[in-house]
Amino acid sequence: MNEHQSVKQILRKPDWLKVRPPYSNECRSIKSTLNGLQLHTVCQEAACPNMSECFASGTATFLILGNVCTRDCLYCNVEHGKPNTIDQNEINHLIDAVKKMKLEYVVITSVTRDDLPDGGAQVFADCVIRLREEIPTCKIEVLIPDFQGNPAALQKVIEAKPDVINHNMEVVKSMFAKLRPQGNYNVSLELLKNISSSSVVSKSGFMIGFGESREDILQLIDDLASVSCARLTIGQYQQPTLKHWPVAKYYHPDEFAGFREIAYQKGFQYVEAGPLVRSSYHAAKAV
Repeated sequence: MNEHQSVKQILRKPDWLKVRPPYSNECRSIKSTLNGLQLHTVCQEAACPNMSECFASGTATFLILGNVCTRDCLYCNVEHGKPNTIDQNEINHLIDAVKKMKLEYVVITSVTRDDLPDGGAQVFADCVIRLREEIPTCKIEVLIPDFQGNPAALQKVIEAKPDVINHNMEVVKSMFAKLRPQGNYNVSLELLKNISSSSVVSKSGFMIGFGESREDILQLIDDLASVSCARLTIGQYQQPTLKHWPVAKYYHPDEFAGFREIAYQKGFQYVEAGPLVRSSYHAAKAV
């Protein structure tokens, strides 16, 4: 039994974390579009707290390569296990959705697919290339897994030339091995370093509230700055279910503002930091 499984209840949320349910007409319309095209969004799969706001404004982060992850991070609400085979029509469905939703900025992410030789990198690249062909005015951000540190896999995505390549660190170094046992902190940093040295804008993000110290947070900001990461998001971890890692602390918005200022002082070009911030939140604003 993991130590977090002994916790019997979820820490009560403060007022600044309470958001309205995603029941607007715009939200229903987008959900209908996605369901009709058999598409998944990380908004729904990860129970994102901004789903109402983003769906109501006609935006969504698309989840490719299915909705079953080969990894089992202790904070994540995405289903894990043995993934299904890749849907060969997935890219066509994605393009149809972007056209129907009239999006100008698209974020494409995926579950981690360690079962695939390149981790799904070629599918990411194909999505970018096809979207460029079909909707040339659309800006494209990809949020990629670590590809198990495979530089050739990353190069496939870089050569497809998305506008932004994001890879989330997710948690501080001291808690990485515990919360992300199938990942590697240094591998993720090296991947971001390689992105930063390319012509594509680099981006990363992490959550706080797991029980890390202020020094842990500052170290992660420093580490990301050291690999020339251009954009950064910092958000509050929210425990999805009783089976997930418990929230140790809810950070006040003023504390997030402090971390945002520190990150700007370290040289980041754009920073989003706040209780409800997730990696794709206000992604288009950075443009």
